[in-house]
Amino acid sequence: MGRYYCGESGDVEKRLTVHNNCGYKYTTKGIPWVMIRVFEVADRSEARLLERKIKKGGSKDSSKE
Repeated sequence: MGRYYCGESGDVEKRLTVHNNCGYKYTTKGIPWVMIRVFEVADRSEARLLERKIKKGGSKDSSKE
């Protein structure tokens, strides 16, 4: 394994399907992607703040919280 992706979406199942079907150039090298954690937040603003916090700390380490 070793590759982690952190992003925001209103429909995480659809987003995962798109990533695994070569929907985005950046994520094609990590196929197959497996969802390991989902955080529900109140709104998109909060989602972006959380995403930045996770990426700043390293999504690999943050996934184990």
